[in-house]
Amino acid sequence: MTTVSLTVNGHLQSHEVESRTLLVEFLRDHCRLTGTHVGCDTSQCGCCTVIVNGDSIKACTVLAVQLEGAHVTTVEGLAHGDFEGGLHPVQKAFTQCHALQCGFCTPGMIMSSVDLIAKNPNPTKEEIAQGLEGNLCRCTGYINIVEAVHEAAQAMRSGSGA
Repeated sequence: MTTVSLTVNGHLQSHEVESRTLLVEFLRDHCRLTGTHVGCDTSQCGCCTVIVNGDSIKACTVLAVQLEGAHVTTVEGLAHGDFEGGLHPVQKAFTQCHALQCGFCTPGMIMSSVDLIAKNPNPTKEEIAQGLEGNLCRCTGYINIVEAVHEAAQAMRSGSGA
């Protein structure tokens, strides 16, 4: 067992874990943040996507001990009082554009979208589709997801917050 300390959604989280504990397990089992989903355990689906030190990663691909001292943002950490209604513009756009159905892939899609927009504030729909290739959805067909990301990017550029 080893103690791992990460700043998760702005709060220091220190927990004693086995050295083989994946980041997704650290978040779900030790931090009790269940918005990060486990879909495939093989890094294929993207349901476990979070942002670590400014970059989106699949939390099932990295051990918690490898990230000692890192800053992690989960879907629970996106919403805050700076945004109208509290929701992050991407979260709001996903709701308004009906970009979710069962919701299982939604946290990973949202986190990948936030990272995509941070790196490309004015993505085309083709760039959005390409940027979300590592995230699988079995329900929506992606059209509304791409539209939501496009709308969120527009809102963020204009400062309206979706």
